[in-house]
Amino acid sequence: MIITILKWLSSISVLIGVLCTNLNIYPYNIYFQSLGAISWVFISVYIKDRSLMLNFLPQLPLFAIGYYLLFTG
Repeated sequence: MIITILKWLSSISVLIGVLCTNLNIYPYNIYFQSLGAISWVFISVYIKDRSLMLNFLPQLPLFAIGYYLLFTG
């Protein structure tokens, strides 16, 4: 039950991040998308789904670069 709720919240978070990107609402796009991606990585490890890991794990270093640029100006 809790994993199902987490899946829904993660998906909604990623979609809100995509919407913020399309509407050029920066930096909220990074916040929402990275939160969703991190959640999906945890879910994929928990349910042992490597295809989800392959999709979301490579996104994390890209978000780290975005956070670095955001906070260092």
